[in-house]
Amino acid sequence: MDWLQHPIPQPDQRYKLTAIKRQEQLTKPAGSLGDLEDLAIRLAALQATNMPSVDKVWISIFAADHGIANAGVSAFPQAVTAEMVKNFVHGGAAISVLAKQHQAHLEIVDVGVASSLTELNIIHQKIALGTANFLTQPAMTEKQLLLALQAGKDAVTRALADNSDLFIAGDMGIANTSSATAIACRLLNINAQHLTGAGTGLDHSGIRHKVKIIQQALNKHASAGDLPLSVLQHFGGFEIAALTGAYLAAAQQRTPILVDGFICSVAALIATRINADIKPWLIFAHKSQEQGHQLILQALQAKALLNLNMRLGEASGAAVAIPLLRSACALHKQMATFAQAQVSDSNSKQTKSL
Repeated sequence: MDWLQHPIPQPDQRYKLTAIKRQEQLTKPAGSLGDLEDLAIRLAALQATNMPSVDKVWISIFAADHGIANAGVSAFPQAVTAEMVKNFVHGGAAISVLAKQHQAHLEIVDVGVASSLTELNIIHQKIALGTANFLTQPAMTEKQLLLALQAGKDAVTRALADNSDLFIAGDMGIANTSSATAIACRLLNINAQHLTGAGTGLDHSGIRHKVKIIQQALNKHASAGDLPLSVLQHFGGFEIAALTGAYLAAAQQRTPILVDGFICSVAALIATRINADIKPWLIFAHKSQEQGHQLILQALQAKALLNLNMRLGEASGAAVAIPLLRSACALHKQMATFAQAQVSDSNSKQTKSL
């Protein structure tokens, strides 16, 4: 538990200022590359370098099942979690394709799938066969919570051993939008009706039932308070706890984090409640179609890079954004300055042609 309280360094302002100055000298009107300029400047400060890069990307997918699935809050049966883990391993899932496309390292971590997966070539850190049903009791014990947080930290240790310069985490777990929604409702003091979405594809009747179940659980655990670790223990999934631990560990080790959609953003919200200094290290890849995601982003005062109406999870939205970060870095490093290209800048009296 002690490591959760370790300090998180701030971005290096010296490199930020140097990057701003370089952007002003590149052969373009100031600000004309928009958010790509901001990304390059931000990455330079985070990585403490004049020339940032995202050449080595690490993706950890944390998989676990949820006891709340027994309350009928998902359009898919719980068995799909294990089936999708196998699909990840065999290369058939969206994140499998995207990781290969962008030459990112992909690992799958079983932190609580309700099936035996020992035959698969994955990271085995199973804590239990899914969480308890938080409609009737806390989702996990304190010991289980700490194990899940540690699993996230362990993933970052592996990423750093591989010299990764960008960390991405994703989730797989049937009913985990219910878990994430309950967490967000408690942390933001918002009624379940305003945050609950379709998840894996519920119809209107299914969403109403999901709202009812989540609100009942929130009422039952009212005495749990709103301290982040208590909320995570009462409503969380093992994979959401692992995400939270991974984000904190990555920031502690000066590693930029590209955050996926709704589930991952809720984990990021928890992490900010544990240590607000993590905020600069969180780059939000996209705005999910899941109903509550915009409210989470607003609470974090965050702007997502993309809005593609995605809601798949499994780090797919973050993976899609990898080329944006790489483009930002390439432009920052490879564009010529006005002096190098012998092009007059906006302060010059005479304009020269290339």
